[in-house]
Amino acid sequence: MVSNPRYAADLAKVAPLYDRVKTVIPEFEWPIHAPYVAAINELKKERNAVILAHNYQTPEIFHCVADITGDSLALARRAVETSADVIVLAGVHFMAETAKLLNPDKIVLIPDVRAGCSLAESITAEDVRELRRKHPGVPVVTYVNTSAEVKAESDICCTSGNAVEVVESLGTRQVIFIPDEYLASYVAEQTDVEIIPWQGHCEVHERFTAQELNEFRSGHEGLTIIAHPECPPEVLRAADFVGSTAQMQSYVETRRPPKVLMVTECSMSDNIAANVSDVEFIRPCNLCPHMKRITLENIQRSLETLEPRVEIDPIVAVNARAAVERMLAVGR
Repeated sequence: MVSNPRYAADLAKVAPLYDRVKTVIPEFEWPIHAPYVAAINELKKERNAVILAHNYQTPEIFHCVADITGDSLALARRAVETSADVIVLAGVHFMAETAKLLNPDKIVLIPDVRAGCSLAESITAEDVRELRRKHPGVPVVTYVNTSAEVKAESDICCTSGNAVEVVESLGTRQVIFIPDEYLASYVAEQTDVEIIPWQGHCEVHERFTAQELNEFRSGHEGLTIIAHPECPPEVLRAADFVGSTAQMQSYVETRRPPKVLMVTECSMSDNIAANVSDVEFIRPCNLCPHMKRITLENIQRSLETLEPRVEIDPIVAVNARAAVERMLAVGR
């Protein structure tokens, strides 16, 4: 436990950071976060470390200790550019694996190894090999929400933001698209390429229903509903806009709808609301239990111990890295 003088010094040191989040973090909570924020920002300097934080992280992580923020595609692209010796991934395990694939010589840390993903767990490398046996010659497009082993069995990766562009870049009549069934359905509606899907789902997005959205709309006049394509098709039909997390953020920040409901993980609304004070957010608030395993406390511990480290079998890494790099090259 820190002494009172040190505690007061920590509060003073990070006071400007609270200005970023004061609209989404109650004042009485900030003294709990402040010592961790101060310690983490000092440790980053000592370790020559950067923190990559996904949009679904809580505001005290996203706005107060993260150096690079964004959706899966943005984090993948920015991970390649960093000159840091240590990368801390404030997100889930497949994201940390992607950062390691793109930075094999750097230390990549995941503060809690239990931070998994229902989509990544819905398919294995053997499942991909079986799909190839059933559909010989058909290329495999793999959503980044997968393990390195699954990526290694794939031709190219994609994110929700570039999935259609990636599919069409292959120039084939058919593609196998794994593992998200709902994203596959959305992509199929945007292209003439025949999509062969897999029945994986995100445990956050699959819980939303069209009835729920209609009830929100009837209770909030002038409500704009924007949804992530991992949601069921009937939810997407009930929305006013469909897009990746980055596209949803851009929609709110550029169009400034007076009242908006973001059909995605709850913390994303908080992170955007911190910067967009003139927009009222109606929150359905489905939380990702895996994202919420990442905390200021375990980020600090990870920087102190340089553990847990993400390691990938070198043979797996070669093919998985190639699939990710092909994705990054699309549209470059």
